[in-house]
Amino acid sequence: MNPDLFLADLEAKPAALTELAGALDAADPFAGLPEGVGRVLFLGMGSSRYAAGVAALRLRAAGVDAWAEYASAAATFPPGPRTLVVPISATGGSRETLDAVERYAGGASFLMALTNAPGSALAQAAGLVVPMHAGEERGGVACRTFQHTLALLLALESRLTGAGRDVAGLVRRAAEATADLLERRDAWLPMVLELLNGPNGVYAIAPAERLSSAEQSALMVREGPRRPADACETGDWAHVDVYLTKTLSYRALLFPGSRYDEQAMDWVRERGSTVVAVGGEVKDAAAVVRYAHDDDPDVRLLTETLVAELVAAYWWSGRPQ
Repeated sequence: MNPDLFLADLEAKPAALTELAGALDAADPFAGLPEGVGRVLFLGMGSSRYAAGVAALRLRAAGVDAWAEYASAAATFPPGPRTLVVPISATGGSRETLDAVERYAGGASFLMALTNAPGSALAQAAGLVVPMHAGEERGGVACRTFQHTLALLLALESRLTGAGRDVAGLVRRAAEATADLLERRDAWLPMVLELLNGPNGVYAIAPAERLSSAEQSALMVREGPRRPADACETGDWAHVDVYLTKTLSYRALLFPGSRYDEQAMDWVRERGSTVVAVGGEVKDAAAVVRYAHDDDPDVRLLTETLVAELVAAYWWSGRPQ
């Protein structure tokens, strides 16, 4: 793992997204899926599971039986002829995911691997391999692969629901949003670095529909600079994390869009906590980071974790604020 290469990986995001959009325009990566899928089971760990959780929620909202499972779970749905099993691993070598795949390999379920390593052990076990097109992450941190996993899962959603959505166009808008944040970082990043630099870590808060943004953001702070960080769903925050604002120097990244944003901010105001809002105006936030196309929730989903990723990269490398 290398902080300078991690930053370079982040700076390469717009180009990688543009390449992914071109790949989506050129061919349907899911053309090899069987007909009659009745259930979708996502398997993964870490960032892969974060992305899968959002994808499963979206599919269920569209009427598709879909679940995201820890690959390490001892038991989950059994194999079945109408169950599509989607193991996700950027490296294609996650031990827990490979172990989970053994339960389904050669069985009744169809295996579709989503990976950044088409020649990996995971790919070899699958009936269909969908490459992430994220390029090599030389910094050793899953950042572009996380973003590309989300994009490809949105494309899978469109395929399974028959929505016919222009996901390639969405990915291009996310590339523009990502480039905008990177190009203007000197205007917003120093303030965010200062506001989040407290003695008790960083807390990330997001609505259930974009919970992966909070989870990935917290992971970036833990994985790179090795600082305490945790994630919480916005509505659940009032039941599980509000207590921390009473005793800690509580500093949070808030990804707005929940009907319960204001409930959380009421406590923030009362207890003098620090909140940085990303992608939307929030009354009494200490700072607000806006970017191109942030009025589109799906662009937010694909883009907003870059704020925490850049914070983590600068803290990790010891770059001046």
